[in-house]
Amino acid sequence: SLSWDQGTEMAAHRGFSVATNVPVHFCDPGSPWQRDSNENTNGLLREYFPKGTDLSRHSREYLDAVAAELNSRPRKTLGWETSTERLQHLMGPRTLSAQRAFRAVPLAPDQAVKLTS
Repeated sequence: SLSWDQGTEMAAHRGFSVATNVPVHFCDPGSPWQRDSNENTNGLLREYFPKGTDLSRHSREYLDAVAAELNSRPRKTLGWETSTERLQHLMGPRTLSAQRAFRAVPLAPDQAVKLTS
C-alpha cells in the first residue's frame, strides 16, 4: 500500500491503484506519524535539498543522480533491501530497464548539499 498526505497530487489515486494494484491510504491531516516512511524520505531529501530549495536550479543529471543514490540506499522498512532490489523482486525479469533507471550514479563531494545543525 501507499500512504499519502492530503494533497491534490494524488487526485487520480483510483486510476493509480487500478493500474498498479497498489491501494492508496490517505493519512489524517496533521498526523505525520501515519506516514513515517514518507517523513524519513523527506529527511533524506533534505540532505540534498534544504526546505524551500528551487529544484529548477538543478540539472536533470544532478536530480537523477540524487534519485539513483537514494534508490540504492538500503532501507530498514524494506528488510535492508534497496528500493531497486525490492522493485526487481516485485517485477521479476521485467526490471532490466528499471534497474538501469535506478542504478547508482556517484555524486561528486561538492554536489551534495548537506544540512548543518
